[in-house]
Amino acid sequence: MVESGFGSAHQQLRVKMNKEKKHSMVWVMFAIGAALSWGVYGAMLHQGQVKLGSPLRALLCVGVAYFLIGVIVPVAMMASQGELNGQGWNSFGATTATVAGALGAIGAVCIILAFKNGGLPTYVMPLVFGGAPVINVLVTLLLHPPKNAPNPLLFVGFLLVVLGASMVLYFRPQS
Repeated sequence: MVESGFGSAHQQLRVKMNKEKKHSMVWVMFAIGAALSWGVYGAMLHQGQVKLGSPLRALLCVGVAYFLIGVIVPVAMMASQGELNGQGWNSFGATTATVAGALGAIGAVCIILAFKNGGLPTYVMPLVFGGAPVINVLVTLLLHPPKNAPNPLLFVGFLLVVLGASMVLYFRPQS
């Protein structure tokens, strides 16, 4: 039986839509995983830095973890999916992804140096994780300008983030 072009395309679209429905909220689980990981990150990093007696030793341990998870895991996953060939790579994508990785590593260095200079996780991490979403939205607006002006409530949200981070800092439990 030979399907018409329209029938075949319709069938492919239905299959794609079913897959999207099935997997459409999986990203939320990964976002929660990132929030949990990064939520514990500062306290664990500070504890490790204190126990190691050196912020540079802690940074080296972070680098080892980044290598193990950020290099070994994708190489293994790409190899299992046959993606280790040269196809799909381009200089712009590789450059921007590498710069993004460097920005993440610079953030880790900044957190370590904040701890080294007297910052405690109960102060440092709310500033980092309160400021990061606001900066992310602003940079995203610059890189991907919206078709319409942002809703004014976006700016109310920015104010609430600042207010919330301030309240967390002010009312933090004494350690």
